[in-house]
Amino acid sequence: MPWPDAPVLAAATAQDATETALYSDFLPPEFRAPSRQDVAGFMMPWDQPLVIDGEVRECPECGVYRNWVVLCMRDDSVWLRCRAGHTTRELGLDAAWYNRHSGPADHWHPTLEDGLRHLGH
Repeated sequence: MPWPDAPVLAAATAQDATETALYSDFLPPEFRAPSRQDVAGFMMPWDQPLVIDGEVRECPECGVYRNWVVLCMRDDSVWLRCRAGHTTRELGLDAAWYNRHSGPADHWHPTLEDGLRHLGH
């Protein structure tokens, strides 16, 4: 027996049911994050000394060993950037290491400079 004063719902069409089944688990486009192939890379700060294979990594140009920005590029290469702006490829790290140590992406930046500015570099 229907509830008194309950609104009468219109019958759903077969097309509505099909569209709901196909797209119910997708976020609206404005809420979707870009995929890995849509961006040039990801970056995260790494403030403590970076130890790889038992060795503390230093910048080959200025010798600093902390306050890195770790960049993981679309081709899965990993680069380190010191506060002085020196960038070097780190062959001892890969995208899997980056993914294990980074959190979820929380900002999207149109340029590298905007991302570095956001991280305080």
